[in-house]
Amino acid sequence: MSNNEQLQVGRPGSNAAAPAQRRSAAVTARALLKTMRPKQWTKNAVVFAPLIFDEKLFQPALLARTFLAFALFCLISSTVYIINDLADIENDRLHPKKRERPLASGALSPRVAIAAAALFILISIPAALWLDGGFSLILFGYLLLNVAYSFYLKHLVIIDVLVIAAGFLLRVAGGVAVVGVERFSPWLYLVVTLGALFLGFGKRRHELLLLEDGADAHRAILAEYTLPFLDQLIALVTSTMVIAYSLYTFSAPNLPDNHAMMLTIPFVLYGLFRYLYLIHVKKEGGAPDELLLSDKPLLATGILWVLAVIVVLYVW
Repeated sequence: MSNNEQLQVGRPGSNAAAPAQRRSAAVTARALLKTMRPKQWTKNAVVFAPLIFDEKLFQPALLARTFLAFALFCLISSTVYIINDLADIENDRLHPKKRERPLASGALSPRVAIAAAALFILISIPAALWLDGGFSLILFGYLLLNVAYSFYLKHLVIIDVLVIAAGFLLRVAGGVAVVGVERFSPWLYLVVTLGALFLGFGKRRHELLLLEDGADAHRAILAEYTLPFLDQLIALVTSTMVIAYSLYTFSAPNLPDNHAMMLTIPFVLYGLFRYLYLIHVKKEGGAPDELLLSDKPLLATGILWVLAVIVVLYVW
């Protein structure tokens, strides 16, 4: 018998072990990627708002800086999702959909999730500091705020949704920091905050409908909400957002003197009304990021609104 044959005999099953290990690593990687929520990275697109509304979209250097800021927000928000799922393993197992998440289902080891979260923080914060000192503070503040949300703030009624809105506001502030805006209207900060509140209260409403009597068993804070209360909050936020955006279209200093930006108001109105229709009639709204992409009329409205804004700011 040759030396090679002796080695193979001495290590039975070694040839089959390697593919099995590779399959296991691939399964773990897919489970980790799912926990990172790539579908929700669309939320980080608001970091481009300062670039667009400050009329710097076609400046390559600033566009590249904003893309890097977007990527870093995706990485740090994925870290937040991992931490949140680690904190919510037991509660997620009671949810009809969230129990399928990798950590709740056991497809992803908590040890692997913790190691990944630590690695992402070690990558993203130094990279943010290299990009811009102010941006690194905003990104780190976003991380701290959301960690506090995962362990405490999500248990405080109304504050839980306000924190979600603050996360969107910090994304916009991050875009402002890396671009160095000159004419970004303060009205847009308010519009973004109100839009996030609109989506957040809509999500709470969907959770109440979906979980019904077992809502507080999954998320204790839901016991503090009722459908009539949430409907009033949504109505208040919707009307205020329409007013704020309308005021922006004719009061911001960098807009055309002929108030052409007001032509974009119908797109905002239809988008809000369509979303309200999906919440109240279709009983949707549990995953706003997915709904914005899956509902064709809503997606088309969003695209048309962005195009209209670009035409008014850059072509008109």
